[in-house]
Parts: sequence; C-alpha cells; structure tokens
Amino acid sequence: MGQNRRKRPKSSPHPCLFSKSSVCGKRPPGRHLGGPSVALLGPNIQLWAMGRGRIEYDYVSFQSDIGSYQSGRFYTKPPQCVDIPVDLRLCHNVGYKKMVLPNLLEHETMAEVKQQASSWVPLLNKNCHIGTQVFLCSLFAPVCLDRPIYPCRWLCEAVRDSCEPVMQFFGFYWPEMLKCDKFPEGDVCIAMTPPNATEASKPQGTTVCPPCDNELKSEAIIEHLCASEFALRMKIKEVKKENGDKKIVPKKKKPLKLGPIKKKELKKLVLYLKNGADCPCHQLDNLSHHFLIMGRKVKSQYLLTAIHKWDKKNKEFKNFMKKMKNHECPTFQSVFK
Repeated sequence: MGQNRRKRPKSSPHPCLFSKSSVCGKRPPGRHLGGPSVALLGPNIQLWAMGRGRIEYDYVSFQSDIGSYQSGRFYTKPPQCVDIPVDLRLCHNVGYKKMVLPNLLEHETMAEVKQQASSWVPLLNKNCHIGTQVFLCSLFAPVCLDRPIYPCRWLCEAVRDSCEPVMQFFGFYWPEMLKCDKFPEGDVCIAMTPPNATEASKPQGTTVCPPCDNELKSEAIIEHLCASEFALRMKIKEVKKENGDKKIVPKKKKPLKLGPIKKKELKKLVLYLKNGADCPCHQLDNLSHHFLIMGRKVKSQYLLTAIHKWDKKNKEFKNFMKKMKNHECPTFQSVFK
C-alpha cells in the first residue's frame, strides 16, 4: 500500500456478532448472552448478535456518531457516507450501495481507494474463496454503520488460506496490512450469510496454473494490464521446467508496456511461471501463435502474471486493443509490499 497502517483503536466491549456460514460458523466461547439478532447488510453480508435488540441498518444513524470513526485517527475531512462508484470495480456490486470515507485502510479520498483496490480485482476474478469480495470490501468500502466494523478474524483466515496459494503464483504473499490477527474474533464483525445451493455447488479452484486461467473479456484483460508491471507481444521459442517453475524463453518480443524492464535487458529476457512446473497452462500447448504476455519483476526474476493468445479475429481481444490505446491505468504503490 506504500504507507504504514496506523494502529486500530480498541473497540468498546460488545456481545459477539458472527455469521452462521461455513466460513464463520464457529461460535467464540463464553458469549451466550441471549437470543440472536440479525442485520442483513447485503445479499451475502450479515451482522449477527447475541443478546441485543434488533440491529438497525440505517444510513441516517451513521451521521449521529461519526466520532466513533475519528477516535484515535487524524483525517483532513470528517467521515462521510458516500455512494460506491461504478468504477470501483472491486466493490461496486458487493451488495450494498454506500460506503464510509475515509475507509478502514485509512484511504481518505475515492481516488486513493480506486487506485489501491484495483490491484485486487484480478485476484477476485480467480474465485479462490467465496468470501473474498466481502472481506476486501469490508475494508476498502466499509458499509455505513454507527461505528467502524471490521471483518471477522475467521473470515480473514479462510480467505487468506484459500487465496494466498493463488497469490504465490504471481509472486505475492498475504500483505501485512491484512494480517488476520488485527481483526476481531470476540467482538462485532462483518461476516457472510450461508451461500445458496447454486453457489455452494460451484467448484472452488482449478488445476490450471492461475496466471493461465484468464477470462477472455476486454475489461478483464485491461484489469490484468493495469495490475501488471509490464506487457509484451511475444513469440515463444521454448518452455521448460526449472526449480518448480516453468521457464519461458522468448523468440520475438515487442514491448507494449516496459515498466521495470530496461531496453538493454529486453534481448536476454526470460520469463518464469512461478510454481508452474506441474500445473497445466493450455496456452503454452501450441507455441505457433503470438501471445500477449503480462508480468511483474520479483527480485531478479520476471514473472508471468497473465497470458492470452494474440487473436485479432476475436471480438473481445479486438475491443481490448482499442481500449488499450486510450486507457489510463491508476498509478499506485503496491499494496502487497
């Protein structure tokens, strides 16, 4: 994220709230305080309380207690309840329409929220866990309530355990700013309602190497382009296994976005599909095509983060090429550092 996250102020004591979902179904000990009360914040998002009266979810109530948001914090503007914009792609369809600014990651402007959130959109598209969007948006675009409500620790742990292995294919690890022990386990927290039968039956995860498992939609390709440090049009000479990775040796390459690659390094450039030695990447089954390759530099290695066949006849790829000419990606420091 490029900035240190200030210490979250301790919450006042509360009866435990939690979801009944398989993700967050464990009841913390010693919290049997009466019958349950439930507030549904969105189709998949729920506050669940023991021993409390009905929990009202009301945008008006947010205005009555903005001091709870400012406690221990120093902002140039007071907290506000604002619409979630359509171009905040990580959260615009999360299930509620308004969010608090500054958010719980201490981003004070919508421009900063969009910049930082955009780097998570490709991970969301990997469907590594059904709770990924709810967890991330509870921080990037927190729902308007009368006090800051953080995600449940066990939701964080479930998303982390499912998604970090996918992140490692891209050279990322679970970032410090999302360290799960920062979040509550015996206090008010954001969780999930149980998934419906259709959602529960969806396969979670795949054997395909994650950087090769990409949706061929122009918007998705643009999102990958913006989340990557470099992009090349490439003809591949050979692919071989090396130390648990796939080593990709280019034959011809044309830079579309150089990023950290220096022109003198371009001639000897070699790419790696991290942890990809034993997972299939179907695009690499036939090397007779040109490819759109995207990636990022990790230490001394250039890692492949997305690959598409360069297919001008494909409608979505043609749309991507048109959008790429005029599209401006947000500039941000990596949230994963």
